[in-house]
Amino acid sequence: MQTYDHEACFAMESSDDEKDGILGNFIPKELAHGLASSGAKFVDEVLNSQSEHCLENFRMDKHVFYKLCDILQAKGLLRHTNRIKIEEQLAIFMFIIGHNLRTRAVQELFRYSGETISRHFNNVLNAIMAISLDFFQPPGSEILEDPRFYPYFQDCVGAVDGIHIPVMVGVDEQGPFRNKNGMLSQNVLAACSFDLKFHYVLAGWEGSASDLQVLNSALTRRNKLLVPEGKYYLVDNKYANMPGFIAPYPGVPYCLKEYPSGYHPQDARELFNQRHSLLRNATDRIFGALKARFPILMSAPPYPLQTQVKLVVATCAIHNYIRREKPDDWIFRKYEQDSTALQIESSLPPLEVEQPIMHIDTQALDIGVEAEQLEISSQLRDSIATEIWNDYIHDFSAM
Repeated sequence: MQTYDHEACFAMESSDDEKDGILGNFIPKELAHGLASSGAKFVDEVLNSQSEHCLENFRMDKHVFYKLCDILQAKGLLRHTNRIKIEEQLAIFMFIIGHNLRTRAVQELFRYSGETISRHFNNVLNAIMAISLDFFQPPGSEILEDPRFYPYFQDCVGAVDGIHIPVMVGVDEQGPFRNKNGMLSQNVLAACSFDLKFHYVLAGWEGSASDLQVLNSALTRRNKLLVPEGKYYLVDNKYANMPGFIAPYPGVPYCLKEYPSGYHPQDARELFNQRHSLLRNATDRIFGALKARFPILMSAPPYPLQTQVKLVVATCAIHNYIRREKPDDWIFRKYEQDSTALQIESSLPPLEVEQPIMHIDTQALDIGVEAEQLEISSQLRDSIATEIWNDYIHDFSAM
């Protein structure tokens, strides 16, 4: 089993032996229209047109694209060759991951051999991995100043959740990667902020691994997930309520779709779970934005496993870079809080909620959490719930 987080970089395996899959063999019609006579000409046409054209093709605005080229060149990670400039190298990589295309389709557009496409794809992926740490920032005080969440969750720095990314492995390796739905996947853990940036990403765990097992790894490995002193992340009921992580109350409905229309919370636990669900929705939005920008994550690409794992980390790093440089492009706007359930609670989309964990085996946590620490975490959750409930009752009575 191999796992990787954003603090590591690796030598890339060649993907020259990739096989074309059913999907991704053909350039979308809207992109194939008026194919240029060469890859260099195509890239020039995109970069000399409106910025929206660059976003459509290379998944970022022009100035963001050019700046990333400058960064990679300044750090000595990419260089111009006699045939292909850095801009075209990055364009090949972004075009592949931004449209989930296979080498054969990209050959048609860029007019290069499959070996050349694969080599530059790997070179750029390696370069992004080498600077990925620069794009992951430690958590700070980022709680939304929304009366439903502030000041109750003022020590909350974000949310942690897992997502299953499709994976392609050999027949002999498939067993551990087959998840509970029977699909082959890697279980990826991510810690994110409420402004849709990734703090930490751990990729590479087999799909059969539990979310709690992956969190254990993130908290105990050398490049571990760090939670600032006195702060915490929100997690759903697949995880334990423990120091640094606040989970919803078990056995209590979690999201609003589990309640009848017009239903009002009857006690502090129900109200806490509703607010917790709305705030933790940040993970659904950041994963949505990530997959919308990089659809290669939606299906298993025919690359070596190590390459597939690094693609997850690299796309999260590029996501953060774009979010920093152009936080209001149309992909981000689509998943901003103002257009989600955070605006109108009654429109909250249904979430996939597993059966509540009624009991947590502290030995399974494997991170040295003592019973006293678990009790303190439970008391913290109770105090937040009580404060929210008292204010809610006061406001409700004043109406």
